[in-house]
Amino acid sequence: MKKLLPVTLLFITLIGYAQGGQGPQEPIKITGTVLDQETDQPLEYATLVLQSVRNPEKVTGGITDVNGQFEVETAPGNYNISVEYISYKSYKLNNQSLRSSTNLGVIRLSLDVAQLAEVEVVGERTTVELRLDKKVYNVGSDLTVKGGSVTDVLSNVPSVSVDVEGNISLRGNESVRILINGKPSALSGLSPEALQQLPADAIEKVEVITNPSARYDAEGTAGILNIILKQSKTAGVNGSVNVYTGHPETYGGSLSLNLRRDNFNIFTNTTYRYRSGPGNALFDQENFDSNGNTLSYQNEVRDYQRKDKSFNTNVGFELFLDESSSITNSFVFSKSNGDNTVNVDFSNFDANRTPTIQRNRFTTEDEFEEEVQYSLNYQKKFEREGHILTFDYQYSKGIDNENSIIEEVILGDNIALDTERTIDDQTQISQLVQMDYVLPFGKDNQSQFEIGYRGTFNNNNTDFDFGIEQQDGGFNSDPNFSNELNYKEYVNAAYTQLGSKFNKFSILGGLRMEASDIGIELVNSNELTNKDYVNWFPSIFLGYEFSEKEQVTLSYSKRLRRPRSRFINPFPSRSSNTNLFQGNADLDPTFTDAYDLGYLKRWDKFTFTTSGYFNRSTGVFQFVSRETGDFVTIENPDDPQNPIVVPVQVRSPINLATEDRYGMEFTTTYTPKRNWRLTWNVNAFQRDLQGDFTYINSQNEEIVQNFDANNFSWFTRFSAKIPLPGKIDFQTNFFYMGPSEDAQNTNKGMLSSDLGLSKDILKDKGSLTLNVGDIFNTRKRRSDTRTENVATYSEFQFRERQITLSFQYRFNQPQNKNDRSRQGRSGGGEDMDFEG
Repeated sequence: MKKLLPVTLLFITLIGYAQGGQGPQEPIKITGTVLDQETDQPLEYATLVLQSVRNPEKVTGGITDVNGQFEVETAPGNYNISVEYISYKSYKLNNQSLRSSTNLGVIRLSLDVAQLAEVEVVGERTTVELRLDKKVYNVGSDLTVKGGSVTDVLSNVPSVSVDVEGNISLRGNESVRILINGKPSALSGLSPEALQQLPADAIEKVEVITNPSARYDAEGTAGILNIILKQSKTAGVNGSVNVYTGHPETYGGSLSLNLRRDNFNIFTNTTYRYRSGPGNALFDQENFDSNGNTLSYQNEVRDYQRKDKSFNTNVGFELFLDESSSITNSFVFSKSNGDNTVNVDFSNFDANRTPTIQRNRFTTEDEFEEEVQYSLNYQKKFEREGHILTFDYQYSKGIDNENSIIEEVILGDNIALDTERTIDDQTQISQLVQMDYVLPFGKDNQSQFEIGYRGTFNNNNTDFDFGIEQQDGGFNSDPNFSNELNYKEYVNAAYTQLGSKFNKFSILGGLRMEASDIGIELVNSNELTNKDYVNWFPSIFLGYEFSEKEQVTLSYSKRLRRPRSRFINPFPSRSSNTNLFQGNADLDPTFTDAYDLGYLKRWDKFTFTTSGYFNRSTGVFQFVSRETGDFVTIENPDDPQNPIVVPVQVRSPINLATEDRYGMEFTTTYTPKRNWRLTWNVNAFQRDLQGDFTYINSQNEEIVQNFDANNFSWFTRFSAKIPLPGKIDFQTNFFYMGPSEDAQNTNKGMLSSDLGLSKDILKDKGSLTLNVGDIFNTRKRRSDTRTENVATYSEFQFRERQITLSFQYRFNQPQNKNDRSRQGRSGGGEDMDFEG
C-alpha cells in the first residue's frame, strides 16, 4: 500500500501534464496604482478583480495598499479586469491577454454620484449627502467614543445634541424619533437609559433625517435619527475584538463576527460592559410669602453613584433564496443590572440665613433592564433596477424594574425619619408589521411610485408602589402615591408617494394616513381614558441640481409628537421629597408643520451645506414647575414649636403652548489632505411660545402664569481629525450650547470638549485608542427657575469626566480601522431613497 501511493500520485501528475499540454506555468505579477481622479490622492483598499474568461467561476484579485498600489500573482491567461471602489465608477478591461508580468499603470477612478443613494460611505471622503427627502450624515470611526454608548456617538453628529440626562435633540428640539435599522426598537422605547445600553462599537452609521417624507413614521416633529447596526458584507469569516478600560471605573469588551457565503450571511455583535457613573446636582431654593418677602432658604446637594453591568448581543442570519430575494432573521438581547445610590444633603436656613437644620436623605436603588427583539425581513428585487418589495415583522419586549429604599436622618440629633420605599416595574411589549413596494417607471426609470403599510402595536404597563418600611420588615403602601398604569398605543398607517425627475429638476409628493387608538387605564383608581383619532400627513419635496456637486432642496411635511416613556409615567420620583419629577399620562400629541430649504455645495477639499427651517407646532409639551400645595414639615430639635416647613415643587409636562421655531444651520467639512478632516457645525434658532398655565400655589391661591416667551438660542460643534507624527491619529471635539430661557427657566451656556488618540499596531491589524470625554468636566446644566413663591438655582451633571483606553484587533477584514467603505442593505428597506 505504501508503494502504491507514490505511484498513484505520479500517475495523476502525468495525466495533469498530458491534459495541459505542458507543465505548470510560473505565476505572473499584475501591478498598478489607483488614484482619485479629482484629487490624485491614492485610494487605499480599492479592489482589483481578475476573472478568467475561459472559466468565469475562477476569480482572483487583491486590494491596494496605503499608497493606492496593488501587486497580485496569478497564472497566465485571458482575464476580465476590473478595479472597484465603493461610491466610485468601476474601471473595466475585458478579455485581456496576460501572458507575462504586467503593469497596468495609473488607474484613476471618479465618484459615481448615482450610486450615493445605495452606498454607505463611512470615512474621510464624503460625510454629507443631501437627498431629495432627507439629509444624511454618515458617521465613521470616531476616536472620542471608543468604549462608549450610542448616545456618545449621537452627541458628535451635526445638528444633534444630547443633554446631561441623555435626552436627544435635533436642531434644539427634543421631539426626535429614534429608529434602529429603520424600525422602532425596544432599545429606544423605555427610557434614555435603555438606549445607552447599545454600545458605540455596534454602530455602522447614523442617518439624520431632518424633514422625512410620507414613507416614514409621522412621529417626531424635529425629524428622525436612524441608527444602522454593523453587518459586514465581506466574503468569508471576518470580524474584530475590542477590549477597553477606563476611569471612573469602566471596562468591557466586544466581539464582532461575520460569516459570508454565496447563499447566506451570518453576523453577530456581542458586548459586555461595566461602567460606573458618578454625577452630581445642587438646588439653591429661596421661599417667599404671598407678599414676596423671604421666608426661608434650602440648599440641596446631590451625589450620584451609578454602577451598571450590561450585556448586549445582536445575532442575524440572512439567507439568499435566489439572485433576487432574501430573508433575514435577527435577534437582539440586552440585559443590565444597576446598583445606584443618591446621597442628598439638605441645609435649611431662616429668612436671615441663620442655619436651622441639616438632614441627609440616602437612596439605594437596584435596577434591572432586559430587552429582547426578534425581526424578520423579506426582500424581493425584480428585474427592473429599484423595483423592490419588502416585508418586515418585529416583536420586542422590554422590562425595566427599579426598587429603591430611601432613608432620611436629621443630622446632629441623629433623628431617623420614616424609611420610604418605591417599586417601579415597567414592561413594554411592541409588535410591528410593515410592507413597502417601490416601482420605478418611465424613461431611464426617472419616475418612481411607492406604496406601503405599517402597523405598530405597543402595550406599556407601569406598576408603581410607594410606602413606608415597617420596623418588622413589612411595607405599608400609600394609596395616594401608588397605582398601576396600562398604556396602549395602536397605530395603523398607510402611505403612497410619487416622484419624478425632469432634467435637473426633481419632485416627490406623498400622503400618509395614521389611525391612532390610545388607551390609558389607572387600575387602582379605576380611571379609564380612550383617544381615537385619524390624521393625514402630506409631504412635498422639490430639488434642483445645478451640477453633480451643487444642489438645492425645498420641502414641506406635517408631523406629530406622541408622548412616551417618562412623559406619560404619572408616578413621582422620590430622590428628593421637595423637588419632584412626575409624568402626565393624559398628554395629547403635538402637531407640527415643517418647512425646510437646503443647499449643498462640494469642492475638491471643501463641503458646505446649509438649511433654513421653520416649524409651527400646536399643543407643545412644556415642562412646568409648580407648587403642589404640599409641604415637608421637619421637627426642629432646637425649636420644637416652630418646625421647618418647605413647599414641595413638582416638574411635569403638559400640552401648554403654540410654538413657532425657525432657524438656520451651517455645516462645513474641510479635508486639506488625506486623513485630515475639519468639521464645523452651527445651529441658530428662534423659539416663540404662547400659552397660559393655571395652578394652585402653596398659599392655596389660583395662579395664572403667562408662558409667552421669545427666545433665541444656538449651539455649535467643531471637530478636527488629523494625523500626528509616529502615525498617530488625533481627534478633538468642542461643543457649546448657548443660553436659553422661557417663562420659568433661564438656562446658562454650556461648553464641553473631548479628545482621542489612536495608533495602529500589529501590522495595522490592531489599534490602541485613548479618549477623554468632557476634558474640563464642564458638561453641566445650570438653570434659574421661578414660580410664584419659590426661586431656585440648580446645577446638574449626569456624568463626570471619563478617560478610556481601548484595544481593537481585526482579522480577515479588507477595510482599515476607519471602516472606509461598506455596502449593503440597511434599515429594513427604509434606505431605498428616491433621488430622481
